[in-house]
Amino acid sequence: MIEVLGRRPALTLSVCVALFLLISVLPVNDYVLHILTLSLIFAMFASGWNLTLGILGLKTLGHHAFFAIGAYLSAIVAFYGGVSPWLTIWAGAALAALAGLLIGLPILRIRSMPHVAIVTLAFAEIVRLIFSNLKDITRGELGFWGIPPFDPVSFGETTIRFGLGNAWGSYVLAGAFFFAVQAGLLLLLRSRPGMTFAAIRDSEAAAESLGINLSTWKLAAFALSAGIVGLSGAIYAHYVMILTPTSVAGPEMLITLLAIIIVGGAGRFFGPLYGALLLTGSLELLREFGEYRMLLYGALVIGFVFAAPHGIAGLRIGRLRRRDRRGTRERSSAA
Repeated sequence: MIEVLGRRPALTLSVCVALFLLISVLPVNDYVLHILTLSLIFAMFASGWNLTLGILGLKTLGHHAFFAIGAYLSAIVAFYGGVSPWLTIWAGAALAALAGLLIGLPILRIRSMPHVAIVTLAFAEIVRLIFSNLKDITRGELGFWGIPPFDPVSFGETTIRFGLGNAWGSYVLAGAFFFAVQAGLLLLLRSRPGMTFAAIRDSEAAAESLGINLSTWKLAAFALSAGIVGLSGAIYAHYVMILTPTSVAGPEMLITLLAIIIVGGAGRFFGPLYGALLLTGSLELLREFGEYRMLLYGALVIGFVFAAPHGIAGLRIGRLRRRDRRGTRERSSAA
């Protein structure tokens, strides 16, 4: 499990929370807070996807469909039904989890990983086309605007507002949700279900021989993963307050999140956070290069893949592994 969590994951998570709180009290520019907010939302998305892609070993490429489902359902219910986003985000997460169950039933019967990737990618394209063609409800590619932000929260005489234009409140909100999800995943991965996921990833045949029902556990992980991704999509919708099918379920979203997982470290608990902070910030810094922006962004991703093939989160684990090997050799020599 050290390969996934690293050493002292609870301490590392506590340090990340402390840094998050420190930034929230510093006089940070609103634009920087906006980038950090997007990073935290995308890190939550990547954490959910990483549960199946990296930790369980299911090579799925359609999780941006669950992001779109959570985003659009929460936005539609809040916009047309007048329901508070504090409630609709859970409806979006629940529908995404249900969609994960429904698509998981057929794909988990497929043994070929390339076929699983193709089927999930096709599912994401179907979801994008559905939202594109529901023009009376979503306005298609013209954009679904007017999405209400989260309702303000008051503490005495202080009122915290959310959405674009309210950078500090949105940053605190995104961070609270992200770290709550991370704490829940940490507890899960250190428990019996987490050990079961690791056993399935390492050897399905060995896990099945121990009496583990592969289909049940994979389906549960897939639904949980989809629910987390759907929740991140719902939060994203009420932050940016405008959606298009291509922006949330198009290939650019797929490539961005896949790059975050790979650069951060696929199968590493803190990989999504490291990858999201690095690549979201880098993408914004490269805006001044205009039409060369995506070219430089691609080169940056390729460079990190070569420099850290196991991701940023895998660098420290690799150093610890080499140190342990040196210690073993030294003890063997002394003996």
